[in-house]
Amino acid sequence: MPILDIKATHNPHRWYLPVEERLCVGPPGKAFMFGGVGLAAGVQALQRTTGRPLIWATAHYLSFARPPSIVDLDVEIPAPGNSVSQARVSAHVGDKEIITVNAALGSRDLDISRQWVDAPKVPPPQDCAPVEHWRSDGSDLHGNIELRLAQGRYGFAHSAGRGASGDGRIIMWMRTRDGLPADAVTLAIFADHVPGGIGNALDLHAGGNSLDNTIRIVNLVETDWVLSEIIIHGIHGGFAHGAQRMFASDGTLMATGSQSMIVRVHEPPPKQ
Repeated sequence: MPILDIKATHNPHRWYLPVEERLCVGPPGKAFMFGGVGLAAGVQALQRTTGRPLIWATAHYLSFARPPSIVDLDVEIPAPGNSVSQARVSAHVGDKEIITVNAALGSRDLDISRQWVDAPKVPPPQDCAPVEHWRSDGSDLHGNIELRLAQGRYGFAHSAGRGASGDGRIIMWMRTRDGLPADAVTLAIFADHVPGGIGNALDLHAGGNSLDNTIRIVNLVETDWVLSEIIIHGIHGGFAHGAQRMFASDGTLMATGSQSMIVRVHEPPPKQ
């Protein structure tokens, strides 16, 4: 079963997504749909409606969707274009808009394919320590994504005894547990892991709430494991700004992402 699969309606420009626990994060009783799932659902709706591949998309997070609500996804294509469609999605729960996604989709015939960014040199995923989310019981979104840490620490807890990297950067392998190759929808979910780098950057039990999430597709190749390099650029005035680069296992740069976040510093979790 794919990690995300929106549902069609009689209207080819409207889709919907049941908010199930496996798409959510957060403490018991206060779970909410992971922001990256909202962006990914928008990407999926846009690609299916236009029939074109994603170039870039950005999500503006306005509110939360909590289980077991239904998210309606309304697609508008104000500029269809010959090779590029400029489009947007409004995601609602009832009459309340929770996410707005703006995007460009399309492709062009140009026989040039190059990249100037190299994948970090790290051990393969089987040689990296697994990351378990301190607040997850495995039934939420965290249980549907496997993380293997190569540098720094991810999230709140010091994973596998690792401390902060000291340079605001973490590197980890990511894949979904459905066994399917990573596509634009999967990468949109992965791109919302930048807040997990705040604790590493500050060397504190800290994280963040996303204000936005942007993904830019470079070159999609078949791979299950994705090597993610997350960099927190700066924190000031209660807000953090960071970016992410996502590579296939062969070193191909598949996509980049960026976010601005509200910084949250928490009490350390109880020791096990």
